[in-house]
Amino acid sequence: MASAPSGLSGLRADPVIARCAPFAVFLCFLILGSALNAAGHAEPWLLVVRSVVVALVLAWFWPAYAELRSPPPLRAAHVLAAVGVGLVVFALWIVLDQRWAALVPGAGFEPTRPDGSIDWVLACSRLAGFALVVPVMEELFWRGFLLRWLVRHDFLEVRPGEIGLPALAITAVLFALEHNQWLASAMAGIAYSLLYMRTGNLWLAVLAHAVTNGVLGVWVLWTRNWQFW
Repeated sequence: MASAPSGLSGLRADPVIARCAPFAVFLCFLILGSALNAAGHAEPWLLVVRSVVVALVLAWFWPAYAELRSPPPLRAAHVLAAVGVGLVVFALWIVLDQRWAALVPGAGFEPTRPDGSIDWVLACSRLAGFALVVPVMEELFWRGFLLRWLVRHDFLEVRPGEIGLPALAITAVLFALEHNQWLASAMAGIAYSLLYMRTGNLWLAVLAHAVTNGVLGVWVLWTRNWQFW
């Protein structure tokens, strides 16, 4: 009988750790950033470092992500649906920018120089992490892990079509609490989850999430509505 992997190999192969570790690293950077801001030592490049570190953690755990490495075949209709979901969520994010629909007022991330001009290296680095890294990290945790784990703890055996309303609702509430705009993010969580449940392909949830974040990021840079970042 083959022995179970141990040490770093065992850590890398653990399906729970593989999907939670990138998200945990992300949260640690959020806490560090909040602490630095509270102390008056805001460091804009910390967001870029955060994206790079999270991307490296995702790359290290990549062999464990069976739902991304061996996804169901893509269908054109599903891809179009994912893009549509991403655009609808983007619109909701803008429309639901109301004080009562946010946890706390925030200034957001402003990639500008002292003269008011945009620091494009910083801005594009932020956009890349926002649109490419965050969707993979969050979808692996929220949809790939938690949504299925709430159905059964042997979550790798849970098919997306088996997921019911309780798991969908709990995940949406927790997803909302992770973001400042709680109402928009709750609706986003529901939309991404339903897309995953209906198609069985986590890449489509990642795509929808990436469209939302990418279009939102470009819109923020165009309009300078930094509070959305």
